Amino acid sequence: MTTPASPSAPKLLDRIAGPADVKALAPEQLPQLAQEIRDEIIAVTARNGGHVGPNLGVVELTIALHRVFQTPEDQFVFDVAHQGYVHKLLTGRQGEFFRKLRKTGGTSGFLYRKESPHDSFGAGHAGTALSAALGMATARDLRGSHEHVVAVCGDAAFTCGVTLEALNNVVSSTKRLIVILNDNEWSIAKNVGAIAKYLNRISTSETYNKLHHEVEAFFKSFPMGVEMNRTYMKWKRETKDFFVESSLFEKFGLRYLGPVDGHNLEALTKNLDFAKHCDVPVIIHVLTNKGRGLEAAIAFPEKFHGAGPYDAVTGEHAKAAAGTPPNYQDVFGQALTRFAKANPKVLGITGAMPSGTGLTVLAREVPGQFFDVGIAEEHAVLFAAGLATKGFRPVCAIYSTFLQRAYDQLIHDVALQNLPVTFCLDRAGLSANDGPTHHGLFDIAYLRCIPGIVGMQPKDEDELTDMLHTALQLPSPAFIRYPRGPGTGAKIKAQPATLAVGQAELLREGSNIMIWALGPMVQEAQKIAGRLAAEDGLSVGVVNARFFKPLDRTLLLSHAACLPLLVTMEDHVAAGGFGSAVLEALQEADCPTPVERIGWPDRFVEHGTSVEVLRAAYGLAPDDIVRRIKDRYKRLGKAAVEAEV
Repeated sequence: MTTPASPSAPKLLDRIAGPADVKALAPEQLPQLAQEIRDEIIAVTARNGGHVGPNLGVVELTIALHRVFQTPEDQFVFDVAHQGYVHKLLTGRQGEFFRKLRKTGGTSGFLYRKESPHDSFGAGHAGTALSAALGMATARDLRGSHEHVVAVCGDAAFTCGVTLEALNNVVSSTKRLIVILNDNEWSIAKNVGAIAKYLNRISTSETYNKLHHEVEAFFKSFPMGVEMNRTYMKWKRETKDFFVESSLFEKFGLRYLGPVDGHNLEALTKNLDFAKHCDVPVIIHVLTNKGRGLEAAIAFPEKFHGAGPYDAVTGEHAKAAAGTPPNYQDVFGQALTRFAKANPKVLGITGAMPSGTGLTVLAREVPGQFFDVGIAEEHAVLFAAGLATKGFRPVCAIYSTFLQRAYDQLIHDVALQNLPVTFCLDRAGLSANDGPTHHGLFDIAYLRCIPGIVGMQPKDEDELTDMLHTALQLPSPAFIRYPRGPGTGAKIKAQPATLAVGQAELLREGSNIMIWALGPMVQEAQKIAGRLAAEDGLSVGVVNARFFKPLDRTLLLSHAACLPLLVTMEDHVAAGGFGSAVLEALQEADCPTPVERIGWPDRFVEHGTSVEVLRAAYGLAPDDIVRRIKDRYKRLGKAAVEAEV
C-alpha cells in the first residue's frame, strides 16, 4: 500500500482541472497525486459502490497516459470503461460530480461520450476497445490527421473473440496504433484459458524478458533509436525469430514492449513516449496490481471488482438488514446446484461471472459440472449447444445485457436445431447504478421472435425454482429472466412443481380492468389493483403471466371478451415486449379490446441512484401508473357514452 499524503499538504487533485495540469506537475509530485486519487476513489466507492479494484490498479498508468498524450485531441479507448474513474478525475470531473458517482446527477460508472469530450468512445461490455480504436486510427489515416489513438485493454479482453478479430486486422488497417495490455490476471473472476496462461508465461520468463529489454535498450541508446529498433523488428520477423523469440502479438505484426511495471511512473512514461514515436503498431504489456492501495481489494479481487458500499478502513461490506430475502441470483445458484447433484447431466456455464450469476456454489460443490469459459458469450452459447447434442442439459447463466452478444448463436446454433439449452438471464430489468450498458430491457423483444423457444419470468423465488425445474425437462430452448437484487421472501417448496408451458396464473378476479403482469411487476400490479379499488371503486383483477412465450391465449381472450380494458405491466421496454405480444394475440383473434401497456419508453435509460428513482424519472412510479390506468378507463367510458349518443 502506498503511503498516505500528509493531511496538512495541499491537495494536488483539487488543482487538476484537465490534462494540462497533470503535465505541469513535477515528477516528484506524481506519487502524491496517485495517492490522492486512490484516497478519493476509495472514499467515493465506499459510499456509493462501484468498480473498486479495476480503478485502483490503473492509477499510475492513467497518470502516465495523460503525461505523454493530450486528450481530447489524442484519444483513449478504455475496454469496458469500468476502469475510467482515474481518467474522469484528471479530465475535469472531480468534486461533487465525481462524488455522486453512479447516482442521479453524478458521473456515470463508465466512460460516456455525452459526458465529456475526453471520453472518445463509450463502453460497458468487454472486448470492444481494440476494434473501436482500430476504426478510429484508420479514420485518422484516411483523413490525414495525426492524433494518437490508444486502446487500453485488460488481459481478459483477449479472451473475447472480437478482440482477436481486431488483432488480426491491425497491420492491414493502420501503421500507427498503441495498445496497452493491462495485465492483472483478473477479469471479474480469475482469468481462465490458454491466453491467460500465455500472458503469465511471458510476464514471468526471465530469459525472454532479459533478452528483449537488453535489445530494446541497445537500440534506444542511439539518437535514431526508434528507427533502428523498427528495422530490427522487421529483420527479426523476416528471420523467423532467429535472434529473440517473438511474442504472440509480434506474430500479428505489433511491436511488443514489456512487461512494464504498471506502478512505476518513470518506466510507464518512457515506454509510452517510445511508442508514441513508433511508425508501427505497438502493444505495451503492463503488469498492474488490481485493487492496489486497499488491502481488502487485493485480498478479495473478485468481491471488489464491482462492489456495493463498504467500510473504507476494513473493507467490510454493509450487511443486508435482518430478514432481507436472498438475491435472485443466489436462489438460482442454489437451485441449479440442487438439480445438478440429482442429475449429472445438468451443467452450469458462465462467462467469467461465477459470483455475479450465483454459480459460485455450483463450482464449489459440484466442480465437475461447472464451466467458466471467460468473457466469451458467443462461445458459451455454442459450447452449450454442442453439449446438448450429446444428451447433457446445459444451463447458461448470463446477464440479459450480455446475452445480446450471442444473438446469432441463439438463433443459428441453438433454436434452429431445437437444442434443449436453458438460459438464465440475470439483471433482467434495471441495473440502476450501472446505467444503459447494463440494463436488461431488450431481451423479451429479441427472444420473442425466435421460433420454438419458451420464455418465462417468475413472480418470486419459489416460482424461479419451479421454472428452472420445468426448463430442465423441456425438449427445446428455454429462457428464464429475473431481476437484480433480493426476491420477495417467498418460501421455496421442498419439491419443485412442473409448470404447464404457456399457462398463466389468475391471482385476483376483476370485472372492470384486468392487469396482466410479468415478473416483479406482479407485486406492483397487486398494489395498484388495491389502490384502484380503494380510490375509485374499480374491480381490478391481476394475472401472473409467467410466460412471455407462449402466451396463455385462452385466458387472455376470455378476459378480452368480457372486460373493457386490459393493462400489461413489464420491466422491459414497451416496444416489442410482453405488452406487444398481448396486442398481437388480440389482433390475430380479431379482438378490439383496448390495452394499456406499461413498460419502459423508447429511450436508453440513464443510470440513477435506484430503480425507484429511475421509475419516477421515466413516468413509471406507482402514482404515474395509477394515473395512466384511471385516465385510460375514463376515456374509454366517455367514448362508450358518446358512441351510444
